[in-house]
Amino acid sequence: MQKENVKKDLTIVIPAYNEEKALALFLPELTAFAKKNEYKIIIINDGSKDGTLQVLKQYESDLTIVSHKVNKGYGAAIKSGISIADTRYVITIDADGQHFLEDVGTLHKVIIEKDADMVVGSRAKLKSESFYRRLGKSIIRSIAKMLVPIHIHDINSGMKIYDTELAKKYVKLCPDGMPYSDVIAIVFTNFRHRVLEHDIRIIGRIAGKSTIGTKTAIETIRQIFNIALMFNPLKIFLPISFVLLLFSLIWGLPIIVQGGGVSGGTALLFITSVLFFLMGIIAEQLSLIRKSSVHDE
Repeated sequence: MQKENVKKDLTIVIPAYNEEKALALFLPELTAFAKKNEYKIIIINDGSKDGTLQVLKQYESDLTIVSHKVNKGYGAAIKSGISIADTRYVITIDADGQHFLEDVGTLHKVIIEKDADMVVGSRAKLKSESFYRRLGKSIIRSIAKMLVPIHIHDINSGMKIYDTELAKKYVKLCPDGMPYSDVIAIVFTNFRHRVLEHDIRIIGRIAGKSTIGTKTAIETIRQIFNIALMFNPLKIFLPISFVLLLFSLIWGLPIIVQGGGVSGGTALLFITSVLFFLMGIIAEQLSLIRKSSVHDE
């Protein structure tokens, strides 16, 4: 692709909640970078209670501001930005200044040169995170891989670039909270789009305080289960059905062999096993209908 065509086709989408101090430091560099590369910027003030909106208004000639009256969540903010993007690609980055802007240009080139639909900025080689945060991410990643096929290591990276048309189609399947980052990668992967990873760098947030905690991790796992029910419901229902059937046999066979007939516990476990199997079949059919409706749209 010609170099001049590489430009003018990327929008940087940034969700911001109570990031007054970070944005005051970050925006001069960001706007200069975007102007140099002919990128567009959309920043979503997600119901901030500090001076975030006032800081953004100082740069309103250089970017588009979307302002939520109340805090709707990280994912909802990104959805608002994507909904009005009119370029071929959108890239999401954080408002805390942790991302290197040079990586925006790098991921933009990668998605074009590799003809990808999404490129995830991978922090896999970075060792700056605390042990507990790395452990939490590892647990989430392991659960995600057990429930839905995904080859991406850093699924919850805040820096992702994707095809805008596809993003507008799939964001409706994603949650409004922090788990958005994980779920959007899973959705793209499971709809069989070309999803790649490319290494990026990060630094500590330049100001402010992170709102990510244990509650976020728990909610992320819950949302991964939700998306697994849509893409691979049998992966959840069949193992449960098999375990219940196994327990019914372990419990009931000795009693039957001894001539005691089928016990109430055995019958209950067996019937429950059959019910879970049938629910899995029904869920699989509903999953096919829902996925088909998304493709039709």
